[in-house]
Amino acid sequence: MAGKPKLYYFNGRGRMESVRWLLAAAGVEYEEVFLETPEDFENLIKGGKLMYQQVPMVEMDGMYIVQSRAILKYIAAKYNLYGKDLKERAFIDMYVEGMRDLNEMILYFPFSLPEEKQKNFNYIIERITERFFPVYEKALKTMGKIILLATSSAGQMYSYLKSSY
Repeated sequence: MAGKPKLYYFNGRGRMESVRWLLAAAGVEYEEVFLETPEDFENLIKGGKLMYQQVPMVEMDGMYIVQSRAILKYIAAKYNLYGKDLKERAFIDMYVEGMRDLNEMILYFPFSLPEEKQKNFNYIIERITERFFPVYEKALKTMGKIILLATSSAGQMYSYLKSSY
């Protein structure tokens, strides 16, 4: 039996958080290797394990998987969380891409100019509450566990944004 997946990332949520959530939804235990120094990161690059010289990276099944969506799709397919047919996978992809749009808004928020911070904050909150949450609430009623992961991530992003502003 293969060992636990190893997650390589900085000591923070970032792009690895959705991977952690997906592994938790699949009931898979994993190990984390935090890159704490520039040397830790440089050693991964020198070792030839980072295809694009960037993280996140997951080591599992004898592979070093990079790129967030590639990691997520591999894990979802491996643990039967990526839909039973093409139609379900298309819906899952739409929800995931919607979350990616929302995530990008939130990722750029800390870099807002001070005079634009309140306006940008209000815009993000409006998008979360009027555009994204209604879609996920409706999907949760029909798709259950699969969409719960995305809904939980959206709620976590909302909570993070509120607490960091």
